Amino acid sequence: MSDHAHEGPTHAIGKQQPQEPTSFSFDAESNAQIETVLARYPEAKKASGTIPLLHIVQKQMGRTTGSAWVPRVAMDAIAHRLGIAPIRVYEVATFYLMFNTKPIGRYHLQVCGTTPCMLRGSDDVLRACQVAGKLKSYGDTSEDGMFTLTEVECLGACVNAPILQVDDDYYEDLDYDRTVQLIEALRRGERPPIGSTIGRQTSAPEGGPQVLLEIETVSPAQRTVPAVPKGAPPVVE
Repeated sequence: MSDHAHEGPTHAIGKQQPQEPTSFSFDAESNAQIETVLARYPEAKKASGTIPLLHIVQKQMGRTTGSAWVPRVAMDAIAHRLGIAPIRVYEVATFYLMFNTKPIGRYHLQVCGTTPCMLRGSDDVLRACQVAGKLKSYGDTSEDGMFTLTEVECLGACVNAPILQVDDDYYEDLDYDRTVQLIEALRRGERPPIGSTIGRQTSAPEGGPQVLLEIETVSPAQRTVPAVPKGAPPVVE
């Protein structure tokens, strides 16, 4: 494994998992995605598809088993598909924490605890995850297999802090009660709208934009290009 690999609650380094399947094959959806990915690279550079294929495998595992992770046999399948040594896939999978090399719950609750989120109430988000998800602390998976809880570094949405990332989706402007409601909805099999939980417009101030209100918002489809005078250079958008 890579010298810079990370051990953690969703990451196993050099360890065979008890739940490790004995075989893996790409399903039709994954094969179609792989064909699209590999078309981007010259034949001699197919190894560049390692990260996209790891994502595809993790999505397939989540879709077919309810646990989005990358087993060792799937890494071997990626290596075979790309024509590279398996170690080259192992070292990538174990370096990036976005790849789960241990089984996780059906929903991956990732709490941002970096300074902006902490100042805006990430401790309340964590507490809500523990109570509503029946989780002890970071690294825990609930007994019913529904939730795995991990702490992550800055998610890059600080202006709408605090943030909870569920799988690949961001839920923003959370507090204790809204986090509980979110987790209860997930438990019912519902997927609430992603983004701000208080109706914030993108990253505008709470309550809506406060400046440039007299400017009408125009979508790209509504824009018109002014006529170009004869002999003038073309307008480049």
